[in-house]
Parts: sequence; C-alpha cells; structure tokens
Amino acid sequence: MNNKPKPISQPESDKYWNGLKNKEIWIQKCKTTNKYQFYPRVHCINCTENDIEWVKITGEATLFSFAIVFLAPTPAFTDDVPYINALIKLKEGPIIPTNLVNINPDPEKIKIGIKVKPVFEKIDENLTLLKFEPSEQTSN
Repeated sequence: MNNKPKPISQPESDKYWNGLKNKEIWIQKCKTTNKYQFYPRVHCINCTENDIEWVKITGEATLFSFAIVFLAPTPAFTDDVPYINALIKLKEGPIIPTNLVNINPDPEKIKIGIKVKPVFEKIDENLTLLKFEPSEQTSN
C-alpha cells in the first residue's frame, strides 16, 4: 500500500488535476496581462484581477534547478531514493516543482537547461502526477 502524501484538489486547481488524468497539462493565463501562472489561483499574481483562463500547453520545458534526494523525508519514500526533485521552467514562463525521472541521479549527468518533456504518472483512478524526463537520450 502506498502511504505517500497525496495532493488534494481544490476548486481552483480541479482543471489542472483533471487534465493530468487525460495526459493534458492545463495552466492559467491572465487575460489582462497575458501572463501565465502556476500554481492555480483565483486571481492573477501580476495584476490581482480575477480575469483568468485555462490554457492547454504542450509541456515543452527546460530543467531550471534540481536536487538529488538520498535520504527519504518519510518512510513512505524509502524505496524511491535516490530521486530527483526538480524545478522545471515551462516554455510559457512559470516554474513548477516536480520530479525528474528516467535519468541516472548523478549530478555529473544532469545539466541545468536540458530540454525536458512531460511524463504522466498514474497513482490511482483519481490521481495522476506530472513529472518530467529528458527530451533527448542521455547517457546513464
């Protein structure tokens, strides 16, 4: 049984979580400023207006930063270490926290700025997580 903590969908984030179940990435864009934002909110983080729309994106992105986790934060993550926590910069601008997967967790093999693509990890019928992997083959 998986005892890992799970994100809880809120009304302002339901579109995001439901999109992931369908292998789609939806983020918010302010109609006033034309700027994208993540995480979902009821207002624009730039102008505070509530003129927000949801936009489907491809997930084209680059690795902004990362940390390799060697010590599990809780016993539920013990079998996962080492794993890579990452900040991913979407082509649209927002930076999102996630995991970098399908790459050797060796800092010599991971380069800031590499192109990454989305990976949709189905946890159960109600939850799919967005993770990323290198777009091009890297040596393990």
